[in-house]
Amino acid sequence: MEPIYTDPKGKELGCVMDADIDFEVGSDEKNSVNDFEIKFSRSGWNGQIEFESMVYVPDTEYGGIVREISTSTKADSITAKGFTWRGLMAKKIIKPESGQDYAMVSGELNAIIRQKVQEAFPGLFTGADEDTGVKVTNYQFARYCTLHDGLRKMLQSVGYRMEIKFIQAKKENAGHVQVRAVPITDYSSEYEYSSDSDIDFKVNICRKGVNHLVCLGKGELKDRMVIHLYVDSAGNIGQTQYYKGIDEVEAVYDSSGAEQDDLLKGGKDKLYELMNKTEYDMTMEKIEGNVDIGDIVGGRDYLTGVIMKKPIGRKIWKLSGGKEKIEYKLEGES
Repeated sequence: MEPIYTDPKGKELGCVMDADIDFEVGSDEKNSVNDFEIKFSRSGWNGQIEFESMVYVPDTEYGGIVREISTSTKADSITAKGFTWRGLMAKKIIKPESGQDYAMVSGELNAIIRQKVQEAFPGLFTGADEDTGVKVTNYQFARYCTLHDGLRKMLQSVGYRMEIKFIQAKKENAGHVQVRAVPITDYSSEYEYSSDSDIDFKVNICRKGVNHLVCLGKGELKDRMVIHLYVDSAGNIGQTQYYKGIDEVEAVYDSSGAEQDDLLKGGKDKLYELMNKTEYDMTMEKIEGNVDIGDIVGGRDYLTGVIMKKPIGRKIWKLSGGKEKIEYKLEGES
């Protein structure tokens, strides 16, 4: 399925032909790419894709706006690049109202999404009119988070995810991007990807992580602020020691000048990096069904008995030589 391209006003001009196309969508705390490249040979370039042209596959998330065009005589190529729709949302910031510490929202999920995206991208993004029946009350966004991360985490808190797709317009009108809330689906029992499948599958279970972090803040010598953070058997971080003796693994977090609240937050973030963890790396191609970013899939290594279950974090859609390929990356994968 070749993407459609438009002029800068959104009028469709035709399909992108004879190009290598790469769209990467999805993000989490570790990864945020959300861009695309369309690479032409110089002889295949017709000059009709311009800055601010839209490129999209209707009724999918694969689309964006061209913001960069590069040429290389050595590589015999011309490449159009830009942000995907998620990438554009990641370039908008949710700001607290004047005099407020945090931006907060209450209401039905799609109503909140509709208000946020239409305010950020008038005329291009729309929300859905349907009522999910799910509401949040005084949901507090992280300070100055991106529109994408703010909505993603808000929805995740109630078991929902974002569905983003480009809705093609009739005749010569410009289409629009629709963002709506849909429930997260756990496919881990329906689709189990194992070492018997043609799947790149890697799990690393680390049990040598830090479980006691000594956090040093403002002050000098005996007057130095010290906070002790501990990990319990369930992986929770608190200020009550669980592991002792030979099982205790300690480290120091030095944040000179930090006040108590900042030291506590920074220390927790650092301990999350250092504590025991299970790391997954699984690349899947063209999953059957409607599995999308935020949905949960599972994997099993029958030789070691390792079982995993994790959300999909990113999708990479490629089209080259007329052949389509979709790769799925788990949340947190590089």
